[in-house]
Amino acid sequence: MNILLALVPISLILLGLAIYAFVWAVRNGQYDDLDTPALDILVDRPPEASFDRERGPASDATGDAIDTTQDADRNNDGRNDDGGNDEGRHA
Repeated sequence: MNILLALVPISLILLGLAIYAFVWAVRNGQYDDLDTPALDILVDRPPEASFDRERGPASDATGDAIDTTQDADRNNDGRNDDGGNDEGRHA
């Protein structure tokens, strides 16, 4: 029975914290738009380049870093701007 003397005040304090967190969330707009975030997953957008501290500026699905320098030097037909000379380049 003595344990109730400790558990009741602890539970009332936790209840007060939960009510405070809910009121804070409502006042700061956390519940303003509930539909848009759920529908954003359905929108087909191209992936954005992300920065991963461990892997570098951008990485593909395998975790390998994407080499954007070689792609930038290529024309639309796949030839290099320097006439096709790939000396010194390593993929």
